[in-house]
Amino acid sequence: MSTGQTRVRARPGAALAAATIMSLPLGSLYAFSVLLAPLEQILQATRSELAGVFGISAVFFTIGANLAPRLFGRIPAPLLVALTGALASVGVALAAVAPSLSWLILGYGVLFATGGGMAYVAVQQCVNAAPLARPGLVNGYLVSLFPLGAMLAAPAFGLGIDWVGVRQTLAGLAAVIAATGIVATLFVAYAGVVLAKTGRPTALQAAGSQDSLRATFWKLFTVFFLAASAGLMVLSQAAGMVAAFGAGKTASLLATTGITAAIAAARLAGGWLVDRLPVPIVAASALTVMPSPEVAILTLALIGVGYGLVSGVTAGAVASYWPKVEFGRIASRTYIAWCLAAISLPVLAGRLYELTGGYETAVIVAGGANLLAVLVALTLPRQKRAP
Repeated sequence: MSTGQTRVRARPGAALAAATIMSLPLGSLYAFSVLLAPLEQILQATRSELAGVFGISAVFFTIGANLAPRLFGRIPAPLLVALTGALASVGVALAAVAPSLSWLILGYGVLFATGGGMAYVAVQQCVNAAPLARPGLVNGYLVSLFPLGAMLAAPAFGLGIDWVGVRQTLAGLAAVIAATGIVATLFVAYAGVVLAKTGRPTALQAAGSQDSLRATFWKLFTVFFLAASAGLMVLSQAAGMVAAFGAGKTASLLATTGITAAIAAARLAGGWLVDRLPVPIVAASALTVMPSPEVAILTLALIGVGYGLVSGVTAGAVASYWPKVEFGRIASRTYIAWCLAAISLPVLAGRLYELTGGYETAVIVAGGANLLAVLVALTLPRQKRAP
């Protein structure tokens, strides 16, 4: 294998274990909605301000995701995983003691999110370095880890807030991220993962192929943006949205947990389907789940499932359309769509809630975004496994 590629010398299963261990606690980013009410009280912040913190965290998660591939080949893989885990842990620790909204933004929105984005892409590239018989399934699994982590974090946050308070709960999360970062580092070292610089696109594909892949990327980017706008609205404010529709505190926590579980399962299913069906068919089918504002919890779950399926399809499509050495670079660029989505409809939904006292309008807008995404998804090419 050429020196310009990322490779795994041995034990690819250890790389997958590292990705699992590292990604689960980072997925707590998706359980931010559980922290909204207590943070509003202790920081004297509004709902839209805290929704903005989630948006900022999405921006810096994306920055971290796009920074990581630039460090491949410059920093040994175990050291890169260790440093990114430490950065994320320090950020959450700072958020735990934040005296104001500005410090919460710095700790949670900047440091935690940047470290998390870097770690997320780094461990994904480590896994994709190995030969994968079913790249869609594997990458669907990798992206399902974030909502699965949120599914575990939501009830843990709820219990922690009730027992010891929100600050101590965040401190506990910081400790968990630090511990899992250490374990993931050891697994990456054991796997023998070597990260090298990715090749320039001009060296990997002919000019015509580059143009075709560029068009495919922007179509995939658009579908992901539209679906993620709706899905992240649900994820960032699920507990508050369910409560606004009349559910109690316990029901809100259970609904948040169930929604994130549905998204995790949908991401895995989306990746699995890419191994068996054409990408445009899977992507369009995922988005024909239409929300209805009459049935709150079911509606939010269906929006989340549509987003989850598209997330799995996107990861599987990157692994299928592009050479594996390019996975980290291309995947990190698709996360820019996720970032733009996180600062659009989720923030708008918080503002609409303050103006109208409800989320009905935001849910209708989310349905429109999904329908538009269907039209774009149908124009995607059929995949052919990249060499």
